[in-house]
Amino acid sequence: MIQDFDLAVLTEPLLIWYEKNRRMLPWREEATPYRVWVSEIMLQQTRVEAVKPFFERFTKRLPDVAALAACPEDELLKLWEGLGYYNRVRNMQKAAISVMEEYGGILPADYEALLKLKGIGSYTAGAIASIAYGIPVPAVDGNVLRILTRVAADDTDIMKAAFRKQVEERLTSYMQSDAFDADWSGTYNQALMELGATVCVPNGAPNCEACPWNAYCLARKNGTMMDYPVKSKAKARRIEKRTVFVIRDGERVAIRKRPLKGLLAGLYELPNVEGELSQDEALALVKDMKLSPLRIQKLGEAKHIFSHVEWQMNGYAILVEEPDGEAERKELLFVEAEDSKEHYAIPAAFAAYAEYMGIKIGQEKFLEER
Repeated sequence: MIQDFDLAVLTEPLLIWYEKNRRMLPWREEATPYRVWVSEIMLQQTRVEAVKPFFERFTKRLPDVAALAACPEDELLKLWEGLGYYNRVRNMQKAAISVMEEYGGILPADYEALLKLKGIGSYTAGAIASIAYGIPVPAVDGNVLRILTRVAADDTDIMKAAFRKQVEERLTSYMQSDAFDADWSGTYNQALMELGATVCVPNGAPNCEACPWNAYCLARKNGTMMDYPVKSKAKARRIEKRTVFVIRDGERVAIRKRPLKGLLAGLYELPNVEGELSQDEALALVKDMKLSPLRIQKLGEAKHIFSHVEWQMNGYAILVEEPDGEAERKELLFVEAEDSKEHYAIPAAFAAYAEYMGIKIGQEKFLEER
C-alpha cells in the first residue's frame, strides 16, 4: 500500500534517471508561473507532442497574465481551437482577471491562493507552486497515481477521490519532511510525471528494464504490473446521431454560433441537427432556412467523442443560391473559407467535414502548417 511504502528510497534513482532522460519541452526551458499554468491546462487531455504547437502559438499571442485577461473571447477560443474542453480556457481567463485584480498580474506563490483561482485544482496548483516557485507540494495526476500504485502494489481504485486525496497527503508529508530537500520539489514532481508518461506508460506494458524503480517495484517483483492501477469503468457515453451540413454559395460557407451555455458553448459550428436525415429531408431543412439549394452531395460518416457523449455523424455538402437577408436572420453567417480559418473558432468535432470547406482545423491545421 502507498501509505506504508518508503517513498524516500525512490527519490535518488528517480532524480538521476530524470536528469539523463527528461524531454526538452518549451514550458520546461522557461518555467515561469504563467507558462507552467498554460502548459498544464493544455496537457490535461492532450498528448505532449500535440500540445507543443498550440502552446507556442498561445504564448506568443498571449505572453502573460495581462494579455490573457484582456483577450477578446472569440480570439481566445480561436487560439484554443483543436484542444477541446473550451471551458478550461474560459476559466483561465476568469482566473487571469482575478490575478490582475488581486495579485498585480503575477500568479501567487502560495498553494492555497492558487487553489482559489477559477479552474485551478490541486494538481495544477501543485504543478505551478512546485515547478515555478519551488514549494514542496505534490502534483498528482494519472501518471503519478499509476506509477505509485504499481511500485507499491496498491489495488485501491484510483478513480475514488478519497484515494487521490490520500496520495496527495502522503506525498505532502514526505515532501515536507526532513528526508526531502525542498529544492527538489519541481524536479521531483516533473520526474514522477515523466516516468509515468514515458516508461510506466498508461497503455500497454511498462518498460520495466528502463525504469529506475525496477529494484523496488512490488508489482514487477510479483509479475503483476498489468494489474495496476485498478480503475473502475466510467459510465458509458450517450450516443447521438447528427446530420451536418456544409452549405456553400460559391466561395462562402455557412456557419453559426452555438448557444452560450452547454456543450461547445459560444463556438462556431457547421449547421447540424439531431438524427440521421435522408437526402430529401436534408433538402427540406435547407429550404426551411430560406435557402435555395442547387446541388446536394452525400458526405461520409464521422465520429467525435466528448467526455460523456459520442456524436455519430453523417453529412451533406449543399450548394445554394446566394442568400438574401432572411437567411441571414436564421442565425446563419456566410463567411469566406479562409476567413473562417483565421477568425472563427470551429471545434474539432467538425474536422472531418472541414475539408469540404477548404480548410483544416484543430491539430490537423498545425500538421499542415509545419
